[in-house]
Amino acid sequence: MAVNHLSIEPMIKNYAESIPYIDYKGDIPLLIPNNGNFETHNCEAPSAITSVKPSELLKHYHDMVFIRRMEQAADGMYKQRLMRGFLHLSIGQEAIAVGMRASISDTDPVITSYRCHSIAYTRGISVYKILAELAGKKTGCSKGKGGSMHMYANSFYGGSGIVGAQVPVGVGIALAQKYLKTNAVTFAIYGDGAANQGQVFEAFNLAKLMHLPVVFCCENNVYGMGTSAERSSASTKYFKRGDYIPGIKLNGMDILSVKEAVAHARSWVLSDKGPIIVEFDTYRYHGHSLSDPGTAYRTKDEVARIKTTRDCITACKRHLCDNGIVGDDMLKDIDKKAQDFIEGIVEKIMKDEDCEESDLWTDVYVSGYEPDSIRGVCLGKGWRS
Repeated sequence: MAVNHLSIEPMIKNYAESIPYIDYKGDIPLLIPNNGNFETHNCEAPSAITSVKPSELLKHYHDMVFIRRMEQAADGMYKQRLMRGFLHLSIGQEAIAVGMRASISDTDPVITSYRCHSIAYTRGISVYKILAELAGKKTGCSKGKGGSMHMYANSFYGGSGIVGAQVPVGVGIALAQKYLKTNAVTFAIYGDGAANQGQVFEAFNLAKLMHLPVVFCCENNVYGMGTSAERSSASTKYFKRGDYIPGIKLNGMDILSVKEAVAHARSWVLSDKGPIIVEFDTYRYHGHSLSDPGTAYRTKDEVARIKTTRDCITACKRHLCDNGIVGDDMLKDIDKKAQDFIEGIVEKIMKDEDCEESDLWTDVYVSGYEPDSIRGVCLGKGWRS
């Protein structure tokens, strides 16, 4: 089914406080075949047809473009030494964050790894506050003190600097949800590089024993740091790793497949069937972090081939054009607006105030309970001060 071109009214709000979005009027729901290539373990497969409104699909495209442009800007700022510390980009993997957001509620808790900028965006943190945080500015979402791996929002429990550590924490969050009877589902996201860790299997065990409302989400981007999954894992079928926990594997480079699979997994948990694993088959274009050129363990031809054949933004563009929702010119306009918008944000951020030394020991204690000094932090104070 196809619809006629509909008018789109770009409405960009104050970029310091809110996420830009496009308001799309005159929706007609569409049923579009997804490219999920679903594999399952002890559960039924999600539908091969996804129901999506034209406005939703266009918003998905918009958000993926904005996330990519945001992280490309971060890449440039880092290389200009306008940022410090570690920086892990998810360029190429945008469909996971956006597709997941399309199928969960605002109250569903999410916790992820250090590759967290795209999730932070979809959980409500603006491009401005994310980039300001990366630049160590007071206007950042964590006041410039958290950096790349420590961003938080309502129902978003942030990234984690320790590989795999977020998975047992996610199980703890799910335990709290069950105890409080919130009817929410926790999503604990980790990568293929973390999948072999003992704490992940301990988390699986506890989640199954306690019948917790959690979806374990494995972002399999083929390489754990510089080691391929085939070299690091005796079994690369991560969706089967839970054994007694059902699992689904899907094409994580297709926005509709992600949307469908996450909705299916969430419904599974809310139907009181216990935890489930979802493995996203995806790919990152950059290295593990910006200190990794990403060329020692894979070829440039491999990266170029994935960009040409599997890119998630190109795939979404195909869904939009093939179903007559918008034309190529409209999508080019969105990309241009995203680029101009984020360039303006970067210019503003560079004029913002940096964190001061005195900020190092703020927000450590609950207000009203601060000691006179903090050991190992206050200048001139010893560990016994």
